[in-house]
Amino acid sequence: MILTVTPNIALDVTYQVGELRRHHSNRVEASRAQAGGKGVNVARVLAQLGREAVVTGLVGGPTGQAVRAELALAGLPDALLPVAAESRRTIAVVDRRAGDVTMLNEAGPEITAEEWAGFVRHYAALLPACSGVVLAGSLPPGVPADAYRPLVELARLHRVPVVLDASGVPLSAALAAGPDLVKPNADELRESTGTADPYRAAQLLRERGAQAVVASLGADGMLAVTGEGCWLARPPERLEGNPTGAGDSAVAALVLGLVDGRPWPERLAEAVALSAATVLSPVAGRFDAAAHRRLLPLVTVGRHGPATGP
Repeated sequence: MILTVTPNIALDVTYQVGELRRHHSNRVEASRAQAGGKGVNVARVLAQLGREAVVTGLVGGPTGQAVRAELALAGLPDALLPVAAESRRTIAVVDRRAGDVTMLNEAGPEITAEEWAGFVRHYAALLPACSGVVLAGSLPPGVPADAYRPLVELARLHRVPVVLDASGVPLSAALAAGPDLVKPNADELRESTGTADPYRAAQLLRERGAQAVVASLGADGMLAVTGEGCWLARPPERLEGNPTGAGDSAVAALVLGLVDGRPWPERLAEAVALSAATVLSPVAGRFDAAAHRRLLPLVTVGRHGPATGP
């Protein structure tokens, strides 16, 4: 199985309105609530691909109960650890007329030192049954900023390949533990390294400990800088739609590539095709299967270096 870790799991609530009017009462046309967070989205995509995935993280209160109930309804097994404080909600208000989304994100539950230590033990107990691990997303209040580092170290101790999808201090602090793959986007690369050149920034992350770096470059595709070489994968066309969750679909493809030992060009083509097909889905954690099949053979993957940068 593949274990997806979402420390700051959420109940994602989406409201659709005809037109969002500030300082007025707004009538909701449709609403939806589902368990959310990067790792949850990765697990949904893995399940859609027919692979076994288990969700873990920290949940608490009635919101946490709602998260677990929705995961069960979706057929996603969980190994979530209960905590005392209430899990967070994220509120997305979709303005149908303007075609945009307003997000309201709660910080998350306050986690005690004892609760976090308990989770680390819980996570370690799950690792022997894992073929791969995904560590993804923000950290809830109270959790140390370098919390991903010991989780990477434990995965490597158990010889389980680990993909890290984080940003800021949680990403930087974990690099020394040697994650098999990190997947920042262009903004996160720049934030972590201070350089705007994606190729050079990815090289810097490798110098700091990452075994491989795959950077999402938006419509320009994905750049991979690895010990086996560097590649740039590009989608065959620009797609309009909902980009929420596209990066999580790419992570699902990349962890499968690690687990299955597929060549890098194949991993990248799958990541780009899945990411693009997710843009065509209105819901995070889902992808358009027909679009995925159509796009996969059309993704171009070429060797990359500083002289051929995007």
